[in-house]
Amino acid sequence: MIGFVVGSSFSTRRVAGARCNVSSRRQAQAEAAVDTEKATQFENLQKLTVIVEDTGDFDTIRKHKPVDATTNPSLIYTAASMDRYNALVATAIKYAQKSASTKESQLVVARDKLSTLFGAEITKIVPGYVSTEVDARLSFDTEASVEKAHELLRMYEEVGVGKDRILIKLASTWEGLKACEILEKDGISCNMTLIFSLAQAAVAADVGATLVSPFVGRILDWNKKEYGVESYAPEEDPGVISVKNIFNYYKCHDYKTIVMGASFRNLDEILQLAGCDRLTIAPKFIEQMKNSYDEVVPHLQMPAANLCDLETKLATDEASFRWYMNEDKMATDKLSEGIRGFAKDSRSLDEKLLAML
Repeated sequence: MIGFVVGSSFSTRRVAGARCNVSSRRQAQAEAAVDTEKATQFENLQKLTVIVEDTGDFDTIRKHKPVDATTNPSLIYTAASMDRYNALVATAIKYAQKSASTKESQLVVARDKLSTLFGAEITKIVPGYVSTEVDARLSFDTEASVEKAHELLRMYEEVGVGKDRILIKLASTWEGLKACEILEKDGISCNMTLIFSLAQAAVAADVGATLVSPFVGRILDWNKKEYGVESYAPEEDPGVISVKNIFNYYKCHDYKTIVMGASFRNLDEILQLAGCDRLTIAPKFIEQMKNSYDEVVPHLQMPAANLCDLETKLATDEASFRWYMNEDKMATDKLSEGIRGFAKDSRSLDEKLLAML
């Protein structure tokens, strides 16, 4: 039976289905390995998983040709600091100056406009979704998050990009999850980011989130620091185990929410999640795979019905969610840290834009 653990560090968890005979599993994986004689490792991974690129740089996206692309405040700030994007920044500034009267309101408009300008350009390159993040400083305000999502989509519509091309990214706090529920009921697709626990993923699925982004590398970082471990074997990586548990939980309970592993520290983490619905990958790892012809083995597949323990479905009310998070030190630490980090990058972008207003 597949078991799911809540409220403890991921380093102590066992991957669902770990009781299966190891030798038979390895034999099955070997038989299922994608043929690598003619294709690169990247091309073989694409046969198993939808590849999403984690960058705001247009040239890189054109080169790698992913299906979707994700952005966040850190990536937007980095891209906005490149000379070749000065024209986009200038357009956002001009738009804000015409749309608002005070510096404070102009700054908000300029920030949102710049995010949607980058996103709109990316929609011209990728055929699928582009994720655009709601300001992390609104992570504990459901109403403000919903309002911001509608404002971002209004700006997209101004430049001819429909809401069907955009995923609104929200931090997976209780308030963010409730904002997602409201937006999804309005036909607005959401990407719940900063997922570090099964508790967050379970609520996200229950409220109808289109997609969740579990952060593999950050879970690894926490466990290495907390337990003084220098490294983990790829199949024992706590972040990898986290995504596998979420993936199996969703499939066993027939949730349609897409699982998109994110925030990778090494190529082994990516390859261990071959078969996941989606993986959002940094350009350096995509380039590495494009230069390799090593095999790709599918590690995530639909669990057999007899391996699903349907009694493990988590309670998703607010009290249960907050208790699960309270008991999971890693998830609580990394969620707070992630929000602070994105908020810091938003403030850095604000400083850059304010100087130009």
